[in-house]
Amino acid sequence: MKTVDRPEPATAPLPAQRSGHLRDLAAAGAGVVLVVAAVLVGRAFDDADRVLVVHWPPLLASWYPHVGPGTWAAPTVAVAVIAYGPALADRLRWRALLLSCYASALAWVFSLALIDGWSRGVAERLTTRHEYLRVIDRFDDIGAALRGFNEHILIGPPGNWPAHVAGHPPGSTLTFVLLDRAGLGGGAWAGVWCIVTGASAAVAVLIAVRALADEHLARRAAPFVVLAPVAVWAGVSADGYFTAVAAWSVALLALAATRTVRRPAAAATVAGLLYGLTCYLSYGLTLIALPLLAVLVLTRTPKPLPLFVLGALVAPVAFTLAGFNWWEAYRLLVERYYQGAGGIRPYSYWIWANLACTAIAVGPATLAGLRRTMAGAPGTVRTLRTGTTTPPQRLILLVSAALLALLAADLSGMSKAETERIWQPFMLWLLPAAALLPAQGRRGWLAAQATVALAVNHLLWTGW
Repeated sequence: MKTVDRPEPATAPLPAQRSGHLRDLAAAGAGVVLVVAAVLVGRAFDDADRVLVVHWPPLLASWYPHVGPGTWAAPTVAVAVIAYGPALADRLRWRALLLSCYASALAWVFSLALIDGWSRGVAERLTTRHEYLRVIDRFDDIGAALRGFNEHILIGPPGNWPAHVAGHPPGSTLTFVLLDRAGLGGGAWAGVWCIVTGASAAVAVLIAVRALADEHLARRAAPFVVLAPVAVWAGVSADGYFTAVAAWSVALLALAATRTVRRPAAAATVAGLLYGLTCYLSYGLTLIALPLLAVLVLTRTPKPLPLFVLGALVAPVAFTLAGFNWWEAYRLLVERYYQGAGGIRPYSYWIWANLACTAIAVGPATLAGLRRTMAGAPGTVRTLRTGTTTPPQRLILLVSAALLALLAADLSGMSKAETERIWQPFMLWLLPAAALLPAQGRRGWLAAQATVALAVNHLLWTGW
C-alpha cells in the first residue's frame, strides 16, 4: 500500500458521509442524555449508600469552579485550532503537519493542566499518596524490588504498595525510578515527562491512519485528535504516557505492514518491543492487541508478525528473569481490586456509566463519528472478504477494533470508574472517527470538543 506526500481529496465517501447531519446531532445528543442519566442515577446511588466512591459521578472529580494560568492559554489554543486547524491540516506538507499537531497537542494538554495551576496541575499530580513517586526510595535495589514486588500488592501485609503502584506491573513505577536516576526526579519532571510523551500519541495515530486508510482522512482527523477533551486527563497522568507507548506500537506496525517506512523489519521489531513494554505498564493494555490485529487484517500480510513477536518477548523475558511474575501479580491484583473500591462499586451502574465517562472524554464530535462508523461497519465487513475496502472503510475497521477493546475492558468488571483516565489508550483510536464527518461542519464540531474540555477543567477538580 502506498501513500503520498499530499492529500487525496478524491477519496470516495461512503453514502453515510454525504448526509446524516441530523443523525450526527442525534448521536451527540444521545451522549448528553447518557451523561445526564449517569449523573442523576449516580447521585441517587451515592445519596443512599455512598457506594460509587467518586465525588461527582460518573467522573472521579469534585465540584470546584476555579481559574488558573491556563484559563487564558487553553481558550487561546482552542480558538487557534478551530480557526486555522482544518485549513492548515489540508495545506501543510505532511511532516510539517505532524510537527504542528504535536506542538498543538502539547500546548492543549499543558494549558488545560495549568487551569489547576503549576503545583496542583503539574508538579504535585504524581506525588499524592496513591502515586508512583511515593515509592521511589523502595527501588534503590531494583532487582530486589522486582523480586519482592508481588508480596506488597495485597492490602494487609506491612508495606503494601499505593493504589496505582499495586494496580500496574512494575514497568510503570520503574519508569519514574529511572527518571529519578537520570537526575529528573520529583513531581515536576514526572509531570512534564507524561505530558511530553503523551502528546506524541496524536502524531502516532495520524501516521497509522495515513498508512492504513489514506492521507486525506488523516488530515481531516488531525484537528480532532489534537483538540480532544480527553486531554484533560492526559495532563497529568501516567496513563497519557502509557497511551503514547501503545499508540506508537500500533503506528510502527502499520508502517511495517504497509512497507511505508525505509526499514520495515526494524519498525516491526520496535512495534513489538513497545507492545511488550505496554503490557508491563498496565495489565489492561494487553487489549491493544485488537487494534494491532486490525492492522494485520487491513494489510493482509503476516510478514511483520515474526519480528513483532520477537520484539514483544523482550520485556516479558527481561522482567521474568529479574524475578517478576506477571501472571501471579495479575491474580493478586484482582484480589486487591476487590479489597478496595472495586469491591464496593456496583457493576450494574458502572457497566453503562463507564460509557458516559467515555462520552465526556471523547466529546460530541467523536460520538457523531462513531455513529457513522457503526453505520458503515456492516458494509466494511462484507468488503473485507474481497479486499476492496475504501479508505473510509479501512478507518472504520481500525476505529471498530479500538471500540471492541474498550467494550471488552468494560465487560471485564476490572474497570469500574476512573475510565475517563485509564481508557485513554483506547479512546485515542476513537478520535479519528470524526474524519468521517462532513467538511462543512468541522469548526462547529471542534468548538463543541473544546467547550467540553474547558467546562470540565474549570468546573471540576479532576484529581486521582
